[in-house]
Amino acid sequence: MRVVVVGGTGNVGTSVIRSLAEHPEINEILALARRPPRRALEGAEFVAADVRTSALEPIFRDADAVIHLAWLIQPGRDEATTHSVNVTGSCRVFDAVVRAGVPSLVYASSVGAYSPGPKDRLVDELWPTGGIHTSFYSRHKSAVERELDRLQQDQPQVRVVRLRPGLIFKRTAATEIRRLFLGPLLPNIIFRSWLAPISPAVDGLRFQAVHSDDVGDAYRAAVLSDRAGAFNIAADPVIGPPELARMLNARPVSIPPSVLRAGVAATYALHLQPAEPGWVDMGLGVPLMSTERARRELGWEPRHTAIEALHELAEGLRAGADDDTWPLARSTSGPLRLREFLTGVGHRQ
Repeated sequence: MRVVVVGGTGNVGTSVIRSLAEHPEINEILALARRPPRRALEGAEFVAADVRTSALEPIFRDADAVIHLAWLIQPGRDEATTHSVNVTGSCRVFDAVVRAGVPSLVYASSVGAYSPGPKDRLVDELWPTGGIHTSFYSRHKSAVERELDRLQQDQPQVRVVRLRPGLIFKRTAATEIRRLFLGPLLPNIIFRSWLAPISPAVDGLRFQAVHSDDVGDAYRAAVLSDRAGAFNIAADPVIGPPELARMLNARPVSIPPSVLRAGVAATYALHLQPAEPGWVDMGLGVPLMSTERARRELGWEPRHTAIEALHELAEGLRAGADDDTWPLARSTSGPLRLREFLTGVGHRQ
């Protein structure tokens, strides 16, 4: 089986390739990204490509499946650029899949595609995917879901799978996650538990997480399956203020959601950190997901709990952990994170 992974060098992509390479039915893997990694990718062949400009059809030809992961979170201050990759680039991938005659497309959707929903019960994959309108990330995920609706209607010969994971963590993604969401001003040492005597308890901020390696296994299961449609991917337990406080060994202190949002908005406006306030709205707004369908139809079971995935990220943040690919590497930020400052916090791709 020949599988092409579009966006194969990031947090999820490296885990997907590792999982694919472990299965004997998959004997050829192509990993696409704009910049080459500095290390081998578990038996995958690297191909330099940009979803905005590269000729993708020749690369996809003779593939049994294309996994589309490529996505921009930064520059969050330039939505024209992120939209050109996230939405327009995704449409180019889908068009190339059709023209190349690829029978299966597996797309990286997200819990962020969902419309506002409950935090006191789990919803299945039929929950509306209208997104959270104040978040560019959520708007883009929702827009691509509509493109996939059209693809399924117009090209029924293509098996379309949408995976909708929660927050995805692993140790070696710590540098990338810190750069994308926290910025260069936050020192790694701050993540030591003894420096966090209190833990913010924000009403309504409950979320689901999953280890990146378990997400990689979900993509492999989707490729090898004959199932189509959407699958929620998350591990137990749901994480809220009590779980965060226990992890930090800290005392929870109530903070109103409006105060959290105002703080994020102010620091974003002052270019002190790169995460625009729409991320808070998304965290407070998206529903909690049931993963019953993925477990039943794909045979997927996470090997790590959500707490274990979060612990691994925290340890990675303390250590400044990274990997030798462009999105994950510490060197991307430069010495003393100088490149992050020079390119503008929240402007860097």
